[in-house]
Amino acid sequence: MNPAQSHLSLVLNGDKSWKYRLERDPTEGGKRRLKLQGKELISVPLEVFDLEELKVLEMSPERESCLTYRMDLVPREIGQLRNLSILNLDTNELKVIPAEIGALKNLERLTLSNNFLSFLPKEFGKLQKLASLHLANNAFREFPIQICHMRNLMFLDASDNKIRTIPPSIENLAKLETLLLFFNRLESLPETFSKLRSIHTLWLGKNNLRTLPRRFGDLVNLEWGDNQCSSNFEGNPLENPPLEICRGGPMEIKQYFTAWKMI
Repeated sequence: MNPAQSHLSLVLNGDKSWKYRLERDPTEGGKRRLKLQGKELISVPLEVFDLEELKVLEMSPERESCLTYRMDLVPREIGQLRNLSILNLDTNELKVIPAEIGALKNLERLTLSNNFLSFLPKEFGKLQKLASLHLANNAFREFPIQICHMRNLMFLDASDNKIRTIPPSIENLAKLETLLLFFNRLESLPETFSKLRSIHTLWLGKNNLRTLPRRFGDLVNLEWGDNQCSSNFEGNPLENPPLEICRGGPMEIKQYFTAWKMI
């Protein structure tokens, strides 16, 4: 048995079986980590939520040694795991997230990509330690306003949704460094967007943007170039400023608006 592994069990649930591996993950600073799997599993065993010492919980079918079925419901008992810092729920069939998730006050990373979510519970805004949030490939039509209360958020992926607008309160995300919003339906950005001075990577490609905030050039920390982390606007019908100006980066955008203001 791997010395980092502290527990391995096989539990019978009627005529169904499931097994879990509870171990200390050296890649996550030795945090207690739980992986679930079960070929005949039709629901999450509630015994999982008695493991209050858990720091990392993986319930994503495409992650190695995890579930081999897709969940359509997260049990309310998830709120009992108050020590969780990492929760992976991506690539399931979730349409709602229970309000009890707001009890996970120590959560730092949450993956919910590749589901069918269209809204988040109001309690979501209580996750004040959250630094990394993955919401890509869901069914959001509006940017979840609860996210704007997460002042420690550093990474947000909300790409491949149907989001049309960004609320002005996004300015609260002062620590945000990476924002991925490509493949949405954005038509504009609020003027307060220019206050996100910590952003390095901003993907806004494949939207319906025609204009940018007048102070967009203040985002001087944006990476601009040909590497895969570079910010981009490709695939937008930009007019003010034109796409060829945007390709030049924040300084050219700032010069454009300065000159435009003087006209």
